[in-house]
Amino acid sequence: MSAASRFEAAPLASPDAQGAGDTRGAPAADVRSMFARIAPTYDVLNRVLSARRDVGWRRAAVAALDPNARRILDLCAGTGDLALAIAAQRPDARVVAGDFCVEMLQGGVAKGVGRAVAPAACDALRLPFADGTFDAITVAFGVRNFESLDAGLREMRRIVRPGGQLIVLEFFRNPSGWRDRPFQLYFRHVLPHLGRLVSHDTQAYSYLPASVGRFVTRTEFTQHLERTAWKQERARDLTLGIASLITARAC
Repeated sequence: MSAASRFEAAPLASPDAQGAGDTRGAPAADVRSMFARIAPTYDVLNRVLSARRDVGWRRAAVAALDPNARRILDLCAGTGDLALAIAAQRPDARVVAGDFCVEMLQGGVAKGVGRAVAPAACDALRLPFADGTFDAITVAFGVRNFESLDAGLREMRRIVRPGGQLIVLEFFRNPSGWRDRPFQLYFRHVLPHLGRLVSHDTQAYSYLPASVGRFVTRTEFTQHLERTAWKQERARDLTLGIASLITARAC
């Protein structure tokens, strides 16, 4: 793991081919630039915009981890909140916080990134770890940002041991229009204004509702898992379905 345990920018992957039925997100370079801009206010906005529900969502992800997992990668780690929560509950585990935005990882230094957890500047589509390195991988609100969803899921499958675990926290698109309407009102009208007020970034908090709107449903995500050698074990609604917690197993 030491090869990536440092703060330096990793090259961004550009998948040559998008598989049939794959889901493609925004260009990786654009997403990384956006997160670099909002890194200084990222933690404050997470608490404000979720009414601190993000803390409970991460707690649920930590509780879902296999009790015997000792080598854990938190991918798309941001400033390290989930990785640090895992390390606090699993002091005997080796926890790596991986993110392709160096500025986000640097924002977590004061909280313990670099001490309690090892930082790894890395792109989710081209991870600098050997096959089967980890027992478990967590991703909190990150798979939606993959430039290629299937490529990211395959790469995570490669670096987890056979039978290893994947835990995904995410905002999935709701196929039910009437259930989705209240959340879309908040995502599209309230959240962008609050985000701009605190971060002074006119783009970043318009990106969030747009990315949710073009992302997959939970049912569609299950299909992506199956074709990338994962088997979904459980899907849970969190906070009335605002967020979802998915657990899967490497086939």
